[in-house]
Amino acid sequence: MNVIAEALAWLFSPDRLTGDAAVPLAALQHLGLTAVSLAIASIIAIPTGWFVAHTGRGREAALAVAGAARALPSFGLILVLVLVFGVLHKPEAAVTAFVLLAIPSLLAGAITGVESVGHDVVDGGRACGMTERQILWKIEIPLGLPLLVGGIRQATLQLVATVTLAAYVNVGGLGRYIFEGLPLNRYDIILGGAVLVAAFALVLDGLLALVQWAAVPRGARERGDGDSVRERRRSAARVAARSDSRPAPDAVHTPPADPPRKDTP
Repeated sequence: MNVIAEALAWLFSPDRLTGDAAVPLAALQHLGLTAVSLAIASIIAIPTGWFVAHTGRGREAALAVAGAARALPSFGLILVLVLVFGVLHKPEAAVTAFVLLAIPSLLAGAITGVESVGHDVVDGGRACGMTERQILWKIEIPLGLPLLVGGIRQATLQLVATVTLAAYVNVGGLGRYIFEGLPLNRYDIILGGAVLVAAFALVLDGLLALVQWAAVPRGARERGDGDSVRERRRSAARVAARSDSRPAPDAVHTPPADPPRKDTP
């Protein structure tokens, strides 16, 4: 409990808002590294995934490369690229490592999004005279957009966690507090840095969840809501029908009263 209290005291200290170690500055560095890496990876992976899913060419190779990239160790990859790029180009090396780690999720999201569209829908577009480009842009991409945003969401969370390692090579970000606290045995700083990274990831995940919900075509959302409304109406109708089939309280059959006895003379 003392560590938690000390971590909270460190987090809400006025010193965290100013200076070179200010939390807003580290958060901006973390967000910048994440955004740049995600943008570069999206430019590479999303068009490639759409092409592979629409044409079917190179699908096995793309999935094999994506699977192999998932197995890359993040920390080792950053260190190797820093050695390759040189100590004067640490930011470039770190961003390259983050791009390689984000590509598999984006590629999988783009491929599964296009492949999730039903063949009858695509064949209907071809029957209407649409070209392959029109089918891709007007049918497959809009209908597969929620799954693509899901891949972007997964890649973003992975980047937020991995960008923490950028502080190890002095590139900045929220991970600096964790690496600064480790040699000093300052567990309050380590826990405070971990809380900041977790909060940062939760905020981005919540925003992307809203984007993923908004990416669902409006007609599909309304159809889903309409089904729920219709189902509720059917349930209410069944309950009402059962209620109507029951006899009314005042209509319950009552045995006739005994006939009046005639007085004997």
